[in-house]
Amino acid sequence: MSKAEAERIILGSGYIHIGEFKASETLPEPQAFCTDDNIFSYISGGATLKYAPSYYEAKDDLGKVSKTIITEEEATLTAGLMTFNGKTLDKLVDTARESEKTVNGKKYRVVKVGGVANRKGKKYIICFHHVDPVDGDIYVMIVGNNQAGFELSFAKDAATVVNAEFHAMPMDGEGTLIEYAEEIIEDDAAAGEGPDGNEGPGTNTGGEPDGEDEGEGDGKEPDDNSSGEDVAG
Repeated sequence: MSKAEAERIILGSGYIHIGEFKASETLPEPQAFCTDDNIFSYISGGATLKYAPSYYEAKDDLGKVSKTIITEEEATLTAGLMTFNGKTLDKLVDTARESEKTVNGKKYRVVKVGGVANRKGKKYIICFHHVDPVDGDIYVMIVGNNQAGFELSFAKDAATVVNAEFHAMPMDGEGTLIEYAEEIIEDDAAAGEGPDGNEGPGTNTGGEPDGEDEGEGDGKEPDDNSSGEDVAG
């Protein structure tokens, strides 16, 4: 481990990206998947990844010999969704159905929720992209769906935030639940070069590790999180 990596501090929020998962297609690389086109929502309160294994321990009556094996695994990715519309709801609820209609000359998006016979059974690729132009970007990808339902609050002095909880399902033949990817920062980056090889910190926009310049249509999110603060609340 380089000195730069040993001194890495994870600070700040990021973006949630979502897309429908199809088992017949190859799972994309997180860096290629996270684009402006599939930002699910700007978030409030950051995002939290949780991995919780369960173990079984067998031991003799006298406690002199034992053996432990892992029996179950659970992984969840939670985030507070601050920007919200009917299309967001359609992806959060398995029984949701979205349509559009015109009433009195005004166009409306209508989402119906409920009725177990209406379940879609869809899985989604959910990727959280933590942007850090100094210490390097981090990507957390799972395949699953929201199993927390939803709650909409309408208050006079607070924005509506929908708390989503995405439960991970195996994404490949190995049973992988989480793919965590981080930029590898060399020591020379800590000595005065940014992660993209340019002089000075804060020059990397969170793009591909080949060092493409910002603004060349690489589809990455705008780098507005260089301060380390939550980009969405």
